[in-house]
Amino acid sequence: MTNSTQVSYFTLSAYFDTGVFKYLYFLIVLTFYICIIGANVLLLVVICVNRSLHEPMYLFLCSLFVNELFGSTGLFPFLLVQILSDGHTVSTSSCFLQIFCLYSYGGVEFSNLAVMSYDRYLAICCPLQYNSRMTSNKITVFIALTWFYPFLVNTFIMFGLTVPLQLCGNIINKVYCDNYYVVKLACNDTTVNNIFGLVHMFTVIFVLILLILFSYIKILKVCFSGCKQTRQKAVSTCTPHLASLLNFSFGAFFEILQSRFNLYNLPNMLRIFLSLYWLTCQPLINPLLYGLKMSKIFNVCKSLLFGGER
Repeated sequence: MTNSTQVSYFTLSAYFDTGVFKYLYFLIVLTFYICIIGANVLLLVVICVNRSLHEPMYLFLCSLFVNELFGSTGLFPFLLVQILSDGHTVSTSSCFLQIFCLYSYGGVEFSNLAVMSYDRYLAICCPLQYNSRMTSNKITVFIALTWFYPFLVNTFIMFGLTVPLQLCGNIINKVYCDNYYVVKLACNDTTVNNIFGLVHMFTVIFVLILLILFSYIKILKVCFSGCKQTRQKAVSTCTPHLASLLNFSFGAFFEILQSRFNLYNLPNMLRIFLSLYWLTCQPLINPLLYGLKMSKIFNVCKSLLFGGER
């Protein structure tokens, strides 16, 4: 791998000297990581041990929470090491591994949210047909696809497009490894990489966006024409999902904006915050959204933490 890329390590230049404050940043990031692990593991346990929560919506939530743990583990231990490091370097193989993990996390997250929007559409717009249309086999297929396809695509990107590139530099202007920045270091032509990125964006991502828009347009139609009980059900089940979807979309948009358009005129701390937002806030906000807004999960969590009848 080292011979094919001409570099054995990358330097992350977005870090700056923080002096003794690096220990404070270390504690803040460590606290974030512990909270993310604790909240997501708690909700996973709650859903798994309570048979009343073994419904399609909660199974999709389990997939979502597992992905939060996966993405966080691909980022936070790396950040903790780099915060305390003086050189801010990372080996080529470790950098590529992190790129694979973070990009797979993003793909699985968006795919999962799209499938969950379709599940909410069936539950609200076709309640009598829901159990026959959202069978256990279909749930298994949906969850398998949300994980398999992003992993397959990112395996192709890494070993088919990025790893073979001849690189003329090793400086990445971020606090973590990013495929776009590695490709920018290439000496040879990267047209194939760019074309694949555009095709992937306008096929898979566009299809998922259409699925989400279709689901929520149908839900809104039912809300406007249905009874008060239907509207309450839609609001109670869709609010956490919609908030999670918007949070992830805005975070990803900010990341793409500041990466692709080189917003170097922004303060360094702001650029770091924008690049980390979609990777740090989503895993922390999701357990809060679903744990507090969904009454079934909230009541079971309360009984587990504070005792009492379920």
